[in-house]
Order: sequence, then structure tokens, then C-alpha cells
Amino acid sequence: MQSKMQPQSRFRTSAAAKKIQQFASHNAIYIVLIVLIFGIALWDPLFLSVTTFRDILTQNATRTIIALGTAFVLITGGTDLSSGRIVGLTAVISASMLQMSEYQNRFFPNLPELPIIVPIAAAMIVGLLVGVINGFIVAKLKVPPFIATLGTMVAVYGANSLYFDMEPNNSQPIGGLSKEFTKLGTGYLGFNGTYSIPYIVIIAIVVTVIVWVLFNKTRFGKNMYAIGGNMQAATVSGINVAKNLIYIYAVAGALYGLAGVLEAARTGGATNNYGNMYELDAIAACVVGGVSTAGGIGRVQGIIAGVLIFGVINYGLTFIGVSPYWQWITKGAIIVAAVAFDIRKYVAKK
Repeated sequence: MQSKMQPQSRFRTSAAAKKIQQFASHNAIYIVLIVLIFGIALWDPLFLSVTTFRDILTQNATRTIIALGTAFVLITGGTDLSSGRIVGLTAVISASMLQMSEYQNRFFPNLPELPIIVPIAAAMIVGLLVGVINGFIVAKLKVPPFIATLGTMVAVYGANSLYFDMEPNNSQPIGGLSKEFTKLGTGYLGFNGTYSIPYIVIIAIVVTVIVWVLFNKTRFGKNMYAIGGNMQAATVSGINVAKNLIYIYAVAGALYGLAGVLEAARTGGATNNYGNMYELDAIAACVVGGVSTAGGIGRVQGIIAGVLIFGVINYGLTFIGVSPYWQWITKGAIIVAAVAFDIRKYVAKK
């Protein structure tokens, strides 16, 4: 009787271990995030406060929007190195059009104060147009996404620098922004200061919901996943791959444009160096959040978790006094581990 029970007991143990392993594999990103938060809190319990988490969310609201835009491209099996420079260009454009009339060093001295929706729309349209250019180069000219967006990144930075150097600005940091505009980046919704929600976080949440709907509830999203899963199969099934790729890069560009506007509002100014290296942070957050480097796989909730992991690392390690150099080492190790894990899953499927 005892000998018969032993195999059953072993089977149950192995089955339970397999379930735990599967749970850990499918939810690794969230486990890492929780471990990071409580690990820092053990070092300094003051880290677990409403103010801390609100600061982390505020600092990473624009990065969330950039990462969501980048995810559109990554899921198709491509990449986008131009996002950071598009953020910089649109930050400068929106800031240059939203200075207060009494400010002395105005970018456009004779420009009347505009409703904030006008520069915001202009910046998003510029971002969208750059995205269309990216999509056209990739879809029609068949240039690999890495090379196409690398070229766009350099060109956009050059165009932004020329615009920023125009008379009478002459490459001076743009300041004196309209209070109505900066309120988007620094204002709060709510009467209680401790539990109020920053406007910029609300905007990021709204964008996240919209992107989730696009990913999961629209034909556009299904086509995106199909292209990333197998481009040839998508073509055979009747999907216009070229048109969809242009749309995808255009949506990504518009999101970068919105992020650039919010970054200018959050910081109260802009220079042509805004957005530098943001593209790498966005790609890293997506990959760590489960967006496959091979294309066809990625979830919005994973992307948000990826952004928050790097946000917690940056803010948390600074909070407990760890050298910024260790932050870079930690981020690098997490990125390599995430890509290695993704490649292992891809090879296993093959």
C-alpha cells in the first residue's frame, strides 16, 4: 500500500512544482517588480509611501507613452531608434509656440498666445509625419527597420537643431512657458494633496487604455500581431502589410509627439537634446515587459510593468543612496536576462 502511494505522491509533487514553475514563468515581470519594491523598502521603509509612488508614476508617465508607441513597432518584428529624437523635436516645437507674451526671450516674438490644443496638435502631427516617413522607408523601400529609423533619428536631430538655432533663439533653452500648458505636466486632480493624481499620469492612463483597445479589440491590432508572427503568412491571408506598417509607424510617431509635449510641460522648457537615449529605455522596457524581439508577442500590462521596473530602479536606488553607476549595471543585467529568457522561449517553440 505504501509503495503504491509513493508514485502518486511524487506525481502530485511534480505536478505542483510544474504549476509553480509555469506561474513564475508567466508572471516573472510582476514578481521582479514586487521583489524590487519590497527589497528597497526593507532598506528604507519610507520608500513605501503614496508620495514616492506618485513621484515614480509622474517621472515615468512620458516614458510609458514612448514605450507603448515603440511596442507597436516591436510587435511587427521591427525596431524604432528615432523615438527619442522625435520626442525632442516635438518638445521644442510645442514649447516654442507656448511661451507667455510677457517673457523676454520669446522664440516667436510676434506670435500671440495660442490655445494649448493648437501646439499640442501640431507636435503630434509632426510626430505622426515622421512616423509615416519611417513606415514608408521600411514598407515600400524595404530598408531594415534598424537602419531606416537610425537614419531618421540622425536626420530628425539635425532638423531639430536647425529649428532650435533659428533667430532670435540662437540655441538658447526655451523657457517662460504658459502656466496653462505647464499645468499638464505639474498639476494635480484632487483636493487632498497627498492623494491627488497628477494630470500627466491621468493622460498616460488614458493612452494606455486606448492602446490596450487597439492591441486587443481591433482589426488593426490583429493585423499587427499577424505581421509580427509571420509576415509571409499575413500577406497570403490578405493583409496589406505595407499599408499596415505605415499606419503602425504613424501611430507610434503620434504617441512620441504627445510624449514630447508632456515632457516639455513637465520640465517647463525644452532644448534640442530632449529625448536623448529615450529610445533605448523604451525598447528595454518593452523587452523586459515581455514584448518578443522576434515579433508577434507583447501585452500592454507587461510593457507598463517593464517601465515601472526601470522607474523603481532609477528612483529607488537613488532614494537609498546607491551610486547611479550601479543603476546602469542593474538595468543592463536585467535587459540581458530578459532577452536571453525571450530567446530561450522562442527556440523552445521552434
